[in-house]
Amino acid sequence: MRPPWRARRTGSSPPPSGVEGRRDGFFTRYAGWTVRNRWYIVGGWLLVVLALVLTPAPPSNDNEIASIIPLDSPALSSELRSIQEFGFPLSSRTAVVQRDPAGLSPYVQAESVLDGLAINQGAKLEWPLLGAIPITNSLPLIGTSSERDTAVLTYLFMNPVSSFSSQQDAARRYIDEHLDRPEDHVVGVTGSVPARAQQAALVGENLPRLELLTVLAIIVLVGLTFRSVVAPGIALVCSALAFVVTTRLSAWLESLAGITTPAELEPLLVALLLGVVTDYTIFYVTAFQSRVAAASHWRDAVRRAVAVDTPIVGAAGVTVAAGTAALLAAKSEFFRGFGPAMALAVLVGLIVSVTLVPAALAVLGPRVFWPRSTRPAGRHRTPRPAGLVTTARGHLARLHLVRRLATRRAAAVVVLACVGVLGLASVAVRGLDLGVAFSSSLPSDNPVKVASDAASKAFAPGITSPTTLLIEGAKVTSQLPRLRDLQTRIEAEPGVAGVLGPAQNFTAQAFDVVLAKSGNAARMLIVLQNDPLDATAINDLTALRDRLPALATASGLTDATLSLGGDTALAEGLVTSTEQDLYRIAIAGIAVNLLLLVVFLRALVAPLFLLASSVLALTASLGLTVWVFMGVGTTDGLTFYVPFAAAVLLVSLGSDYNIFGVGRVWEEARTLPLREAVIKAVPESSRAITSAGLTLAVSFGMLAIIPLSPFRELGFAMACGILIDAFLVRSLLVPALLVLVGPVSGWPGPHLRGSRGRGDLPGRNDSSHSIANGS
Repeated sequence: MRPPWRARRTGSSPPPSGVEGRRDGFFTRYAGWTVRNRWYIVGGWLLVVLALVLTPAPPSNDNEIASIIPLDSPALSSELRSIQEFGFPLSSRTAVVQRDPAGLSPYVQAESVLDGLAINQGAKLEWPLLGAIPITNSLPLIGTSSERDTAVLTYLFMNPVSSFSSQQDAARRYIDEHLDRPEDHVVGVTGSVPARAQQAALVGENLPRLELLTVLAIIVLVGLTFRSVVAPGIALVCSALAFVVTTRLSAWLESLAGITTPAELEPLLVALLLGVVTDYTIFYVTAFQSRVAAASHWRDAVRRAVAVDTPIVGAAGVTVAAGTAALLAAKSEFFRGFGPAMALAVLVGLIVSVTLVPAALAVLGPRVFWPRSTRPAGRHRTPRPAGLVTTARGHLARLHLVRRLATRRAAAVVVLACVGVLGLASVAVRGLDLGVAFSSSLPSDNPVKVASDAASKAFAPGITSPTTLLIEGAKVTSQLPRLRDLQTRIEAEPGVAGVLGPAQNFTAQAFDVVLAKSGNAARMLIVLQNDPLDATAINDLTALRDRLPALATASGLTDATLSLGGDTALAEGLVTSTEQDLYRIAIAGIAVNLLLLVVFLRALVAPLFLLASSVLALTASLGLTVWVFMGVGTTDGLTFYVPFAAAVLLVSLGSDYNIFGVGRVWEEARTLPLREAVIKAVPESSRAITSAGLTLAVSFGMLAIIPLSPFRELGFAMACGILIDAFLVRSLLVPALLVLVGPVSGWPGPHLRGSRGRGDLPGRNDSSHSIANGS
């Protein structure tokens, strides 16, 4: 008797031959191998996990700043030259804030200033505190605040090669040794380094809650999809195993390569792995469920499901991994750190999915659907039609919807409507602006955020991370009137709250603070009116940078070289490099996804409009994200990496669903006209895609649990994009495009059969109609 997974093909097309036949034969043999060796596969993975858990993890690299700031940054070079000339930087990334709205005692202010200046007399490089500069708001020298005699802000200058943790320890020791009295009114420590450290701490604190809630969501969603308590267990066990393997391998690769991965990566890996592995589990379980009722034995259904779905899942996983690896095309170390880790996560998840999930199905069989009873037809029962699922009512609704779309006129209306809605949602992308957002991303009650707000009220928002203007030229310090004129002109520029520099150096002597003893350098401290790492401040500094040559010329400093350093200048360079990377990432990502779609579908026309639909879904999700956070919300720009991480993931995951959905249509189109293949394949594939899409959207949406604005932005963008892709693009737009374009979709690959006529849809004898009648 011919096994069911090798059942005789129906229709007029001959059995596959050549490459297609060899592919089918390979995956049929692979399906049989996984069923026969199911216990060895389960045991093998358990041994792998045990070995990785028992192996000590390598020490992590403690150079957090390297994961964000490129070492060839012009702003960083300016800071290093400033240190060479003056002995210490003027741009501080850590500041101690003292404030009493009722007023600080003059004695407290004087003591705080003297304590800070005393550090400069005996700084030890290994501490790692190099120096300190205290400023008060007793005089209206800087800032836009109306407060007077309420605050002291002490900039602490750290050794630039020291870790964030050692800098935090140094700031705490400074407070303990010098500002330990109640009358000192210490609010806290702020700046980009404390803010970045707080971001990492909040990620670590909230990661277990993220994992727990995501797991609970998967249990509920997968359980409701299959009305089972066992199916979610398969997804969770496979996801947990993949996560352990990925994190251990990532740690070893990071240690060997000597790189530091961003703190934002681990929550993203949790969402990606749980979502992707659960997606592939849903695909396999759906395929098994649709075949078990027609099989003579449930293991035959497992073999057939694995044989049919493994090439689709494999191609989909490789597409997602290759798409995320497109981040390697970027020059920014931040994105280059993201790319390999995400690609590794997807590849590990894929390997686990195509081995352990089929093995679990072969072990559990119909018990996967417990407490429901799903039994095979057996040898003496009339098999139900292949493709029939137990949730026939939902299948029937999808079937009727697809049948209504299966005419060119209806398909054209659906395409126009979908493109119109997605295009309208994309309009807001034009208002996209980018920032870095360290302090401003923190919760309002966070100590670093509280200290930052206090400094902003006492001085100006930009006081926490001022910008350093370095002026270099032979004997430039002898041109003091011109330097003062330049300072006055800069103070009048839009977005500038105040400037400290040669105008405050009343003795005209070089003290290695704003005038170098060598006579060849001077510097100014520019305080901006807005949060120094937000989009508005970055745009203000960009405009000032463009104006600086004209301002220097007007002041008579024609031979001087001007450069900017500090956090805002670094952020400006980071945003600029990110925008430049956009083109490289976009070209690489689109090329990779298009190539893999062409290879899998063996066509050129269909991959073009499938990829275009993914890009349209992406722009719509980004447009909605911009509208929600920058239009309705108070954010003046999205975090610089959010649009690009979302773009790479959404386009890759869109191709993933393309392969699964259209791959099923291509399978049916071997023996059926394309329109009939769409009607037969889309209801089942759309059910799996919508279930998987909902689970994946919830998995990424859970990122919003982490109380940082970048995770809320990324979680919203990803959840919105995946829901648009699963429920609108793959369920409506893509089937309509296939019907509208017709057999030309398969050009120049194997010829797809055209329909027999406009009204000649599958008749009363086909399986689709049998389902409609509930048989």
